[in-house]
Amino acid sequence: MILIDGKKAAADLREDLKKEVAELKTKYNKVPNLTVILIGDMAPSQIYVRNKEKSAIEVGLKSEVIRYPNSVQEKVVLEKIKELNQDDSVSGILVQLPLPKHIDKQKVIETIDPSKDVDGFHPMNVGNLSSGYESSVPCTPLGCYLLIKKIEPNLSGKKAVVVGRSNLNGKPMTQLLLKENCTVTITHSRTKDLKAECLEADIIVAAVGIPELVKGDWVKEGTIVIDVGINKTDKGIVGDVDFDQVSKVAKALTPVPGGVGPMTIACLLKNTIDCFKRSQK
Repeated sequence: MILIDGKKAAADLREDLKKEVAELKTKYNKVPNLTVILIGDMAPSQIYVRNKEKSAIEVGLKSEVIRYPNSVQEKVVLEKIKELNQDDSVSGILVQLPLPKHIDKQKVIETIDPSKDVDGFHPMNVGNLSSGYESSVPCTPLGCYLLIKKIEPNLSGKKAVVVGRSNLNGKPMTQLLLKENCTVTITHSRTKDLKAECLEADIIVAAVGIPELVKGDWVKEGTIVIDVGINKTDKGIVGDVDFDQVSKVAKALTPVPGGVGPMTIACLLKNTIDCFKRSQK
């Protein structure tokens, strides 16, 4: 079985991006700028944002973090986003989710200029992706997609099963696989016989947040399995795939941690650079 090393793939991607940023600096005499808005003091969000900032600086991007207390009014955040939309020095805007209860996530996402939406969550980018047009693609599914392509460059005609239908991962993942001419099945908590669906798959992408849901006897031999889940359990951090069982049958499998996670941040940097390049046209 091939263990898909997300850390190495992410490091390779960052290396390529670093070269690209250096070339852009020579050509335009400026570098892409990623601005992150962080609200409140939730520990996971703090860690994510620190990692994003560190990675951005490592590849030569400018990175700025705007911090607000949990109690910040929604209109203050929306005004700040509008100001960043107008600021030509800002290439990408990311508002770290989840948001406090009193701030409307949909409003925040829709206020971001689609051309600066590095998360790819704006309805215009979602629509462009599903129509097969140029768009920002959400970072996690983009990372999954790049890992799958490393193992199998030609996905045409393959059967893919996406477990989970979130806007964050399941739906955009489906669009990326469709674009590659896969036959895609989206499954979710109401799916009648999830095991039977998974057994049909050449590619499984699991993103539901249920620890070790996908078992060894759900996976046929030679399948590529991408595990997006990160679940805290008594055993420590585990994915949505039973690693020990599935590693015995799969052709390739991502570990948790060290699989999809590192690729997500690398893809955020890629999206920031792509937004910058489109704005220079």
